[in-house]
Amino acid sequence: MRLEELDFDIPEELIAQEPLEPRDSCRLLHLTATGQSHHRRFSSLPDILRPGDTLVFNDSRVLPARIEGRRATGGRVELLFLRPTGQNGGTRERWEALARPSQRLRAGEEVSLPNGQTLRLDSRVGHGRWIVEGPPSQSLVTLMEEHGRLPLPPYIKTYPAEPGSYQTVYAATPGSAAAPTAGLHFTPELLARLEAAGVRSAYVTLHVGLDTFQPIREQTVELHMIHREAFSVSAEALATVRAARASGQRLVAVGTTATRVLETLAALGVLDDSSAVEPVSGSTDIYITPGYRFRAVDVLLTNFHLPRSTVLALTMAFVGVERLGRTYAEAVALGYRFFSFGDAMLAEARDAHG
Repeated sequence: MRLEELDFDIPEELIAQEPLEPRDSCRLLHLTATGQSHHRRFSSLPDILRPGDTLVFNDSRVLPARIEGRRATGGRVELLFLRPTGQNGGTRERWEALARPSQRLRAGEEVSLPNGQTLRLDSRVGHGRWIVEGPPSQSLVTLMEEHGRLPLPPYIKTYPAEPGSYQTVYAATPGSAAAPTAGLHFTPELLARLEAAGVRSAYVTLHVGLDTFQPIREQTVELHMIHREAFSVSAEALATVRAARASGQRLVAVGTTATRVLETLAALGVLDDSSAVEPVSGSTDIYITPGYRFRAVDVLLTNFHLPRSTVLALTMAFVGVERLGRTYAEAVALGYRFFSFGDAMLAEARDAHG
């Protein structure tokens, strides 16, 4: 696939800068299995989905992973924590972090936090990334919760008045550097209505890395080297997903991250092995591009994505290149809101005649 096939023009005024309230009042573009498109509200989801469908959510919680500190010289340093890398053999927790400015920093120097604690820059990883050590016997996640800010995408120009607007209402497991944004539209009331309509739910965890939103730069899309992300699936969630498949019901992936988990599980062969009752965890670098054959996901619920991104390539793989191009053009013409705080799309897998 050529990189320019992932291009499209989005007027700047259609890039959503804040979420709508209530969350489920956003628009929903429904692509049916027969190729039709319908324009609804997200709150109408219980009327669109079928009893017996299973929504699969990513319950990862976004960390306030952006921390500002000072060098011994007084210079400002911004650290964006990306992922844990273990401990240093002692009591100091280690994380990989993106540092700005990076070139002036030196291995071994310390960065002071507002409360007087210090972080140590252990070693340079490359591309502005460092291995950072926390204070002795201190959780870096706790420090982020005390001093950090949420790492918003660069196209969102102002920090939200309510930082919780960048978390899903069901977020549970801290670890993401960015939100699984398809889930931002759900409210507790909508989840209750879905349950009452006979729609089941399963929660998996995939910690979203910053690289998720890095643009593809290779002219041949398939040559892009995708990142790895940690995931975990409880025995209960696995049983729910298996039961849906065994009864011929649909799996509805809430976002590209839940899609990647489900397709990874399918590739591992654990979705059809009802004898295994243990939870599953690991990391995945599954890279889904047009031509991929989906083994698990029947319906994709997702936002409208950035050009030249891996999440757009995944959505194209599910919807179809030409069909998605037409859909995005239609969404622009009708004034849909794009990207993280924007509107949503529900795409059913095309049937043989659609």
